[in-house]
Amino acid sequence: MQISSPIREPLIHGGKTMHDVSEDICRQVEGKPSKGWMAGFAVSLAILAIGSISVVALLWDGIGVWGLNKTVGWAWDITNFVWWVGIGHAGTLISAVLLLFRQKWRMSINRAAEAMTIFAVICALMFPGLHMGRLWLGFYWALPLPNTFGSLWVNFNSPLLWDVFAISTYFTVSLVFWYVGLIPDFATIRDRAKSKVSKAIYGGLAMGWMGGAKDWSRYESVSLILAGLATPLVLSVHTIVSMDFATSVIPGWHTTIFPPYFVAGAIFSGFAMVLTLMIVTRKLFKLEDYITIGHIELMNIVIIVTGSIVGIAYITEFFIAWYSGVPGEQYAFINRATGPYWWAYATMMTANVISPQLFWIKKIRTSIVSTFVISIIVNIGMWFERFVIVVTSLHRDYLPSSWAMFYPTKHDVGVYLFSIGFFLTAYLLFSKYFPVINMAEVKSILKSDGEKK
Repeated sequence: MQISSPIREPLIHGGKTMHDVSEDICRQVEGKPSKGWMAGFAVSLAILAIGSISVVALLWDGIGVWGLNKTVGWAWDITNFVWWVGIGHAGTLISAVLLLFRQKWRMSINRAAEAMTIFAVICALMFPGLHMGRLWLGFYWALPLPNTFGSLWVNFNSPLLWDVFAISTYFTVSLVFWYVGLIPDFATIRDRAKSKVSKAIYGGLAMGWMGGAKDWSRYESVSLILAGLATPLVLSVHTIVSMDFATSVIPGWHTTIFPPYFVAGAIFSGFAMVLTLMIVTRKLFKLEDYITIGHIELMNIVIIVTGSIVGIAYITEFFIAWYSGVPGEQYAFINRATGPYWWAYATMMTANVISPQLFWIKKIRTSIVSTFVISIIVNIGMWFERFVIVVTSLHRDYLPSSWAMFYPTKHDVGVYLFSIGFFLTAYLLFSKYFPVINMAEVKSILKSDGEKK
C-alpha cells in the first residue's frame, strides 16, 4: 500500500550522493564533539545532578518526601509516568506503522524517534520503581516468590500488572527494532574506522554484517516482522495505561473514552517531542539537507489531527458527564474547570487545543522557530493534562470531609528533573556515538527521490 505525500518537495536536499550521505552522517560520530553538543551535554548533566539529590532523599527517607497525602495518593509520580509513556509512542508509530505504509518521509527521522522511545520508556519505568520508596525492599516483595507466608502472587486482575506486561513488551520490541535498524550503519562506521578500538567496538555492534544480498533479505524480513509486532503495541500500551484510571470508580476516571483518548494524546505528545529533538539535532549537526521543512510540515499535520482528536475528547468528557445525570461525575468536571486547579485546566486547554490549530497556517507550519515553540507548549500542555486527570479527580471525591489540596515539594520537582536530565543525557550520547539518521534507508530513496545516485 502506497500513500502519497501531500508535500511536493524532495525528501533529501542538496543533490546528495551515497558517499555524501555517509560523510554527512558519520561526521558527528567520527569527529570531536562540537561546542554546541558540549554545552548541551553540560546542561543535561547539571539537571541530572540536581535531580539525583531528590532521588537519593527519596530512597533514603521514602515517599513521604513527596507532597502526597491521604486524599491525593497519586500525583506527580503517576503524572510523570503516563507523560513519559506517551512521549515514547511517536517512535514506534514513525518506525513501525509508517514503515508498513511505505512512507519514505519517515527515513530521516525514524532513528532518533526510536532512540527517544527507548529513553522515554526507561524514564517512565523510573517512577513505579521509585514509588516503592526503599527500592531494595519493595522490589523483592513485588516478585511472586515462595515464602513462609505462602506464595505471594501478583493480582492479575489489576491494570497495574497489565502495565508491567504491556510496557515491558513494548520496550523489548522497540529496543530490538531500534538495534536491528542500526546494524547496517554500524558496519559502515566499522569499515570507515581508523582506530583499532573504534573498529572493534563498531565491528562487534555490526554483528558480522557484510552487506550481501542474504544480509539485506534477512534485514528486511526481520524489520517487517518487528513492525508487525510493534504496530498493535501503539494502540495497546497506552490503552492499558488508561485502564489504570478507567477501571476505578472515581468520578473523572471511570469513563470508556479513556483508551482512544489516551492513545491520541500519546501520539500527539510524542510527535511534539520528536519535533523538539529533530529541530535541535538538525541545527546541532548541520543536517538541514536531511531533516527538511517537508519533514517538519508533515509532522505538524499529524499534530493538527491528533490535537483535534484530543480537543474533541475534552468536549466529549463534559457532554457525557452532563448526559449521565450523575452528580459526582458532573461535579468532577465542573471542579476541573472552575475549582482550585482551574489554572492547570486552562493551561491544558490552551496548550493542547488552541496552540496546535495555529499549524493550519502554512507560514507557521513551515516555520522552524514557531514549530519549536509550539512543540514545547504542546508537551507542557500534555503534562498538565495528566496532572488535571490525576489530581483534580482525587482531591475532591464523594466525601467533602476528606477533600484536600496537593502541593508538590522540592523532591517532587527534583525527581521529575532527574528523569528529564537522564533523557537529555542519554539522547545526546546517542546522537554523538550512534548515527542519528538511518544511512541505509536514506541511501535507498536517493534514486527514487530524483536525486543523484
